[in-house]
Amino acid sequence: MTYASATYVEETRLGFRFLGSFTWQHHVLRVAINDLSQLCGELAPLGGVLLDVGCGQGRSFRLLRDTFQPDRIIGLDADLHSIELSRAEAEREQIDAKLLAGDCANIDLADASVDIVFCHQTFHHLVEQERALAEFWRVLKPGGVLLFAESTKAYIDSWVIRLLFRHPMHVQKSADGYLQMLREQGFVFGPQNVSLPYLWWSRSRDFGLLERWGLRQPAPPGKREETLVNVAARKPAYAG
Repeated sequence: MTYASATYVEETRLGFRFLGSFTWQHHVLRVAINDLSQLCGELAPLGGVLLDVGCGQGRSFRLLRDTFQPDRIIGLDADLHSIELSRAEAEREQIDAKLLAGDCANIDLADASVDIVFCHQTFHHLVEQERALAEFWRVLKPGGVLLFAESTKAYIDSWVIRLLFRHPMHVQKSADGYLQMLREQGFVFGPQNVSLPYLWWSRSRDFGLLERWGLRQPAPPGKREETLVNVAARKPAYAG
């Protein structure tokens, strides 16, 4: 069951099961959170309030707690069943998490009330991406950090993802497209705050097998279609 005003494309049944799996937690979430933490560098946020937008089944909560040590975690998701599973996950991990059923394009939180927004593999499900990003900006405190990890159009438009999952194809963007969107909203970041992982599971043509078998050299950045983009972006301290 989905929150009534959600502006996102709901996951398939197979996708929902995958998002609750150990594979998702260990090979996707863990890797992304570790990378985002490194991208923050010396300005890595610790403590405060962390908002996990599109928290799904709460499989990120323990990893976020251990990495960023927030004083409080808030989980937001448009799927009511996911919210209940997130609540159970928080209780199992002994994490005091507040769970909100709602829409990323209309977040029920006060202005400048959050220190960190964590958005992992959520944006490509959202129909109104600009509105959602504006909401992330609104709820973040000046000086707050957006931890943004997303799959690009090249991956979402691949045959295996189209076959197994469901997404709003008309809003998908390239890595450069997502970076430009963040800049236009006002977020600041440098090259040291951006990574373009080329992980095996994101390469749907052959899942990197030819390279692992030594039959092909990996294409360097700039010579390939990027499949993932991770960004640690900051809302400037002087921003309203």
